[in-house]
Amino acid sequence: MIMYAFAEVEGFSKFGSYTGNGSADGPFIWCGFRPAFLMIKRTNSTGNWWMYDTVRDTIQPMDSTLNANTTGAELTNRVEKVDDLSNGFKVRSSDIEVNASGGTYIFMAFAEHPFGGSNVAPVPAR
Repeated sequence: MIMYAFAEVEGFSKFGSYTGNGSADGPFIWCGFRPAFLMIKRTNSTGNWWMYDTVRDTIQPMDSTLNANTTGAELTNRVEKVDDLSNGFKVRSSDIEVNASGGTYIFMAFAEHPFGGSNVAPVPAR
């Protein structure tokens, strides 16, 4: 068995859950930063671990994914779309993998530019 354990750091990482609404205008999830990496998994049904990042997907919505639980290649132009916003992310799909009505999902997000929090240096302005 392998176990990965993460600790939430304000302004750097966020872990939590959300409930889907089944709409293409899905829920907004506040992280307190713009996510550079995001992983989503439905917990009340079977499904994949969906991974998004801002290196491969540079425009909105992010629709190029990898699945952490498969050996498959990158998936592009997916229906499981997500917007990465300055303070969190918004699901832009009614697909059951990321936004089934009443579906329960867990997520983990890591900041593109950590900006504050205890022991986290702020990002300098451009």
